[in-house]
Amino acid sequence: MRVGSGFDVHELVKGRELVLGGVTIPFKLGLKGHSDADVLVHSLCDALLGAAGLGDIGRHFPDSDPQFKNISSLILLKKSMELVLKKGYILCNIDSTIFAEMPKIEPYKNDMENKIALIVNTDPENVNVKATTTEGLGFAGRGEGIAAHSIVLIK
Repeated sequence: MRVGSGFDVHELVKGRELVLGGVTIPFKLGLKGHSDADVLVHSLCDALLGAAGLGDIGRHFPDSDPQFKNISSLILLKKSMELVLKKGYILCNIDSTIFAEMPKIEPYKNDMENKIALIVNTDPENVNVKATTTEGLGFAGRGEGIAAHSIVLIK
């Protein structure tokens, strides 16, 4: 059994769609990044890669590489999972937390869990997405960005 942990942060900006867990959420701001900036999926990629001893998302999908410009992070997740499987591991479960003051995440969590489960080829009951605020504290509390943390168990 191996555990992996991933954390990511992206700034909220005008003129971008907000994509979290592969789900486009109607909101006045989106996340700034080279790809679609899906902070939840990025944290999950890091957790998977870390659990398998494969480094991090920046090693495999650098933001300096034009092939990843505006790419769906779900494609990066699929590729990360393929690397984990290639090393002989299987996914047991995922537990993720999104840190955001706004928008409210609750209405979208099931869709996120289902999309992630489909990409990593597991039952949706093995994927858990939670959301919390920072009670107005820090960059997330001020609405300047969104962060996510993911933990995975592989065997």
